[in-house]
Amino acid sequence: MIVTVPLAKDVDWKFTAPPSKSYTHRAMIIAALANGRSILQNPLFSEDTDLTRFALEALGVKLQVDPNLLRITGLDGHFYCGREKTIDLKNSGTSLRLLTSLALLCDQPIILTGNKRMQERPIGPLAAALKVLGGKIDFLETEGYPPIRVHGTLKGGKTIIDGTISSQFISSLLLVGPYAQRQIKLDIPNPPVSSSYLDVTVDIMQAFGSRVFRDDHKWFQVSNRKQYQARTYDIEGDFSSASYFFAIAAICGGRVEVSNLNPNSVQGDRQFLDLLQSMGCTVNQTYDNISVERTGELKGIDCDMSSSPDTVQTLCIVAAMASTPTTIRGISHLKFKESDRIISTAKQLEKLGGDVKVESDSIRIQPVKLHGGTINPSDDHRTAMSFAVLGHAIGGITIENAECVNKSFPGFWGALEGAKS
Repeated sequence: MIVTVPLAKDVDWKFTAPPSKSYTHRAMIIAALANGRSILQNPLFSEDTDLTRFALEALGVKLQVDPNLLRITGLDGHFYCGREKTIDLKNSGTSLRLLTSLALLCDQPIILTGNKRMQERPIGPLAAALKVLGGKIDFLETEGYPPIRVHGTLKGGKTIIDGTISSQFISSLLLVGPYAQRQIKLDIPNPPVSSSYLDVTVDIMQAFGSRVFRDDHKWFQVSNRKQYQARTYDIEGDFSSASYFFAIAAICGGRVEVSNLNPNSVQGDRQFLDLLQSMGCTVNQTYDNISVERTGELKGIDCDMSSSPDTVQTLCIVAAMASTPTTIRGISHLKFKESDRIISTAKQLEKLGGDVKVESDSIRIQPVKLHGGTINPSDDHRTAMSFAVLGHAIGGITIENAECVNKSFPGFWGALEGAKS
């Protein structure tokens, strides 16, 4: 699928944010662990969340898909697989990492694998922590990387976990904590990247009845006396996906309004709105409605985005259209995503005439006049959506392999088309 993005100026567009991918993944796993039948309202149906759903079904969980609903009958922390199984999670890093710890609750070994890119994405720190807690992790090809065989017993106890590559390693351990033989205590020696996603994890755990103790993001302790209880749970809208719409207002001028967003959400990508304000935009919030408007000059900024990685590329696009340079720091872990997003973003911007400087943990964008061109997103959904936004500001941008957005936002292209009508 190839999409050419038309020029747009002084927009007045309205969108509805899709459901949160992060909340959907975690809520499905928790509901599968819980005792009883849960109903997830407004879950995200996408390639990534489908992979988590298919994996849970392979582990014996019963899921019923209805329009805007998922009915999940939990197994109370006991998964009876009958035989060793191999589960292919393609390029869903969230699925593979979060399910690695859950696999310890199966009665048979589980092999977790993925595509070529997945096998280049490290999982060593999570494996090391699980071994301390009673798990056995075999690396079937390359040490520290998938595919892996998970077996053993989730005994629990105290372990150290390194979250400097991904906070999902920590979330994976937290999610299964209520079902360990002894309560789990996680010490985190270095500030984890994407730390706001740990707040998302704890938010859902507590909503399903778990008890979590913590000191910010320095340590977590999960009680094994309070297991998850089935419930009806409403998935909130996704700030990561909404960032593309807000960015359109910033770079095209005009106003964009997005509904289905929780203004009190713990999602770290809410920070994107603060950054847009710093750059010269006006942000207004109501109950579940947020609007961004720009009428004046767009200024560059210097910021740290270590806690909100999924909007880094979106901010790069906004920065490319500002009047002064922007430096974005705290992004070294982006090289472990679906693509090396730091290098990919720089190369694609340079292809369009951009002036970009990349260092180990930062990217600096000097605004210059850009031109159209063809973008190959390297099968990375966020690259495709970010450069689609840029296309509205400069015109003449064509996105190849545009269907890769189905990983997190299947309705993206339709939403853009619908906003113009």
